[in-house]
Amino acid sequence: MSLTHRDVATVGIGGPVGSGKTSLVTELVPELVERDLDVGVIANDILTQEDADALRERFAGIVPEDLVAGVETGACPHTGIREDPSMNLTQIDAFLADHPDLDLVLIESGGDNLAATFNPELADYSLYVISVAEGEDIPRKRGPGVVDCDLLVINKTDLAPHVGADLDVMKADAESVREGPFVTTNCKTGDGVESVLEHVTEGVLFA
Repeated sequence: MSLTHRDVATVGIGGPVGSGKTSLVTELVPELVERDLDVGVIANDILTQEDADALRERFAGIVPEDLVAGVETGACPHTGIREDPSMNLTQIDAFLADHPDLDLVLIESGGDNLAATFNPELADYSLYVISVAEGEDIPRKRGPGVVDCDLLVINKTDLAPHVGADLDVMKADAESVREGPFVTTNCKTGDGVESVLEHVTEGVLFA
């Protein structure tokens, strides 16, 4: 039987540039591996492999090098996760060809509130990461990324006092505009990462 992307669980991690997506991935992957899960990682970018190269270095000795890949979309990255996810699906199939027992693939991609939503053919579960530094009004602007993701992550909570953002307001707005859950994180200290892990594992692996 030929392998397809449907043979592995997939988690999409979207959000604006600088929101902390890569930092979250670097926190999540070692913890997932510690739970005896075989994990692959895809980093979407327009024209470079920079994020993928950084992740390969970060995960050396943790994740096989060939399970960390960059997908160069050639256009806004959301094109490769929403309108035409074929490049990402092809990469997942390539992972499975050499690692048929793969448990989970994390797919990271940048994009704004309006664009960074994942095609359901690509992601079984999606996270949208925002930073308090983008402004406390981001949740109440109700962008599809914020509203429609399975889990909203409000990151860089340590910056709130320095950028004039009221974290309580952001939490209240997130609860108001969303039907699904949200968590707050500080990836520098690891605060909230365990909660993200629980949502991901319960939402994808044990659903």
